[in-house]
Amino acid sequence: MLMQTHEARLSALREELKRRGLDGFVVPISDEHMSEYVGDYAQRLTWLTGFGGSAGSAVVLQDRAAMFTDGRYTVQVREQVDGNLFDYEDVPETSPAKWIAENAGEGAKIGYDAWLHGVEWAEQAEKLFAKKGIELVAVDGNPIDAVWADRPQPSLAPAVPHDDKFAGRSSADKRSEVADWLKSEGYDATVVTALDSVAWLLNMRGKDITNTPVALSYVVAHADGTAELFIAPDKVTPELTKHLGNAVHIRDRDQFEPALADLEGKTVAVDPNHAVAGIFHALEAGGAKVVRDDDPAVLPKAIKTPAEQQGHRDAQARDGAALVKYLRWIEENAPSGEVDELTAVAKLREFRGLSPEMKDSSFDTISAAAGHAALPHYKVDEDSNIPIPPSSIYLCDSGGQYLDGTTDITRTVWVGPGEPTAEMKDRNTRVLKGHIELDLAIFPDKTSGGALDALARMHLWQAGVDYGHGTGHGVGSYLSVHEGPQRISKPGGAFPGTETPLREGMILSNEPGYYKPGEYGIRIENLVLVVDAQVEGSEGKYLTFETLTHVPLDRTLVDKSLLSEREIGWWNDYHAKVREILAPQLEGEDLAWLERQCQPL
Repeated sequence: MLMQTHEARLSALREELKRRGLDGFVVPISDEHMSEYVGDYAQRLTWLTGFGGSAGSAVVLQDRAAMFTDGRYTVQVREQVDGNLFDYEDVPETSPAKWIAENAGEGAKIGYDAWLHGVEWAEQAEKLFAKKGIELVAVDGNPIDAVWADRPQPSLAPAVPHDDKFAGRSSADKRSEVADWLKSEGYDATVVTALDSVAWLLNMRGKDITNTPVALSYVVAHADGTAELFIAPDKVTPELTKHLGNAVHIRDRDQFEPALADLEGKTVAVDPNHAVAGIFHALEAGGAKVVRDDDPAVLPKAIKTPAEQQGHRDAQARDGAALVKYLRWIEENAPSGEVDELTAVAKLREFRGLSPEMKDSSFDTISAAAGHAALPHYKVDEDSNIPIPPSSIYLCDSGGQYLDGTTDITRTVWVGPGEPTAEMKDRNTRVLKGHIELDLAIFPDKTSGGALDALARMHLWQAGVDYGHGTGHGVGSYLSVHEGPQRISKPGGAFPGTETPLREGMILSNEPGYYKPGEYGIRIENLVLVVDAQVEGSEGKYLTFETLTHVPLDRTLVDKSLLSEREIGWWNDYHAKVREILAPQLEGEDLAWLERQCQPL
């Protein structure tokens, strides 16, 4: 029988836990690869609670349950999750483990799926629970799967080769680099679990996760340069087999866990940031010596080859032309009050889809009108969808997946009639000044993103305001739109990667913002490439950013009196470059609109 209500689903889960002798269960948003975005088959938290955000978790005890989200989802979780069934808990003020320690009685047995949680989370929870006489139990089979009757099956879309002309390096070359690292560290093998790392290492892409072109699979890479790919047989085509060659042994994904026992006596490196606890447990049970070390694909994946850098430029140029058509459409149609957030999403997708190289969006478009724009991670759906009000701010954060690059851009625009308020123009101009400050930064080689973050905030701070998210994240090449290890964020914050040194070839976002709850939000986002600064007379190597995103900024929201000559020069130079790149792709009214937007300030 299919359970339609979340109350019925919660009740069924409690009965299943009781049958297994468990007093509680932890439900994360996760899959076996600790992916940021997960396939429909792994959307257990959404099925149980109704929560549709990308970060959160729940705990179910027999007598109460709780939802855990951070400040990004304070409004959304209350709209989507029934407060009669779940308490709302704020992270980092508390956490699932802390809450369990306080609310589960002594002697309680709390279940968790070791194939959905990181090993360090499990170890810390176990230590905390022990003080309270609570036992953490790794379940044999997820209890939600036992009661989710119509759970979708994992995707069987074929995995496909990613051409070396886009990657700029062969898979054999990448595997050789990993093998050299293994030998230098004295390791026999490493287990590669992150889906984008597998995709990068094998020059392979797929369609198993919405917005991210990866295939559900694992790799065990060996010190002799060979590798084993664990993937569902139905996903393997003759083209993929030929592409991988004799040095990659293709095995059934179902054999992955038992195959870890084949590494008995071997020294195996596993990254605790990307590998679930179940992998550590299986290796240790099989007699391998497990060493915790970084995924060897993460850093070289972040440093783009010349081919990937050029691919990004080409993808951004195509994407920019689509955005011009879209922004012109918004300017002409939204003031009527008859365009809603979802209609705008569909229209942008339509314009991007005019390019045959466009394969998917790179994330769910943030189409945010009025007060919704004040929610940095707002996700529009049928329930939240509203018309874009006339005389308001509209924010659109979106991206495309192209064969040669992944894009991510935010533009904030004024929807007429009338003029924005002085406060709106002040805040937008301060965001713009921070964006320019970071864009023009020159810094020593291996400077961390954390050291640059204040540049983007300084003009907001002078007005006594700030924003709560990071300033920049890494971006992949026809891969994940959020890619580590680098990021630009406040040092010591909750985001990993803040201390990672920036290197030539890395791509990051530059996206300061400002948000006035319930009223409006502003964000300006371009992607940038870390390049040699070529400073004359410099004592050592210095770096700077090359701007990759070229789309007009809304001049209606700019208070020119707040801009310095240097900043006005940046604006004019930027828009001259926008015109140079986009004009050849446009004609008629679209070209005329571009010309107007690119006039000197």
